[in-house]
Amino acid sequence: MSVERLKFLDCPLDSITHGQAVDQCLSWCHGRRQPHTIITVNAAILTMMHDDRQIFQACTAGDLILADGMSVIWGAKLSGTPLVERVAGVDLMAGLLEAASQHRLRVFFLGAGEEVVSRLIAVCHDKYPGLVVTGYRNGYFADDKHDEIISLIRDSGADFLFVGMPSPFKEIWCEKHREQLNIPVIMGVGGSFDVLAGFIKRAPVWLQNIGMEWFWRFLQEPRKMWRRYLVTNSLFIWQTIVWAKGRRNK
Repeated sequence: MSVERLKFLDCPLDSITHGQAVDQCLSWCHGRRQPHTIITVNAAILTMMHDDRQIFQACTAGDLILADGMSVIWGAKLSGTPLVERVAGVDLMAGLLEAASQHRLRVFFLGAGEEVVSRLIAVCHDKYPGLVVTGYRNGYFADDKHDEIISLIRDSGADFLFVGMPSPFKEIWCEKHREQLNIPVIMGVGGSFDVLAGFIKRAPVWLQNIGMEWFWRFLQEPRKMWRRYLVTNSLFIWQTIVWAKGRRNK
């Protein structure tokens, strides 16, 4: 499948629909076994990439790099590089679980607390009956456990690995270990485990569509999210203005 790759804030972004992203992942699962990473970027990750070379390299190495957040869609459009649509990480994960159920593909879950990941598996058994869960591991482990966890995932024979851990850890970890993991589709999904397991309620669709999902998240966890949305979003707006001005002056 041919995918148009554009650039915004020095980050390559694939202009692709949700359905096309699912189809691409299925083709990787059905093809010759080799690892691919999916990166979903929002305003917070783009600002991290601006100042951190390690996460910049990890994200730009992605085989699919998707705009997760209306602010990215709007910023890219403002700078003259419009994307076809937003592909939210939690929606793509749900779409891939549905596709894996239909094709009886194998999934490994890594991340979150034991209660969350166990509940997620129970939900998947009910909602996606054809899904084959080959293993799971909570996201709390010491540095000396990395090799053990990589072996556990690789030996599971999974087609999909979903990593429910925060940024920038998940992007850097997935890229660093992709060859050792040898999983066809490796995707960092942040807090999607909590959403799909029912521990966090997602914003109504109308709020998502007008780009206010961030405000919904802030209301749910103000102490955790205030710095991200006050400081990070302000930086993102400034960087977008500078980027757009630079492009117009070329």
